[in-house]
Amino acid sequence: MKETSQNPTTRAADDATEAAVLTVLLELHPTQLTLAELVREVAGEDAEFAERDAVERAVRDLGGAGLLHRVEGRTFPTRAALRFSELLDR
Repeated sequence: MKETSQNPTTRAADDATEAAVLTVLLELHPTQLTLAELVREVAGEDAEFAERDAVERAVRDLGGAGLLHRVEGRTFPTRAALRFSELLDR
């Protein structure tokens, strides 16, 4: 199935949410955010269930990929994510 700009695939939407989550965490580093704070940063104060769920999936998938940590309810980028960000900023 071909992706269009008006009807992005679920994978494309998930990728965009993951990029937004990681961008927020990198920009706010060294601040560590709770999941609720991260949802507010990415989806806004009045995020609906689908938006909150998308951020939660992004956190799960980014953690699985080794790009973020969740420790004692706080979320923050891994050293690998920080280093990659540094390389991109050159």
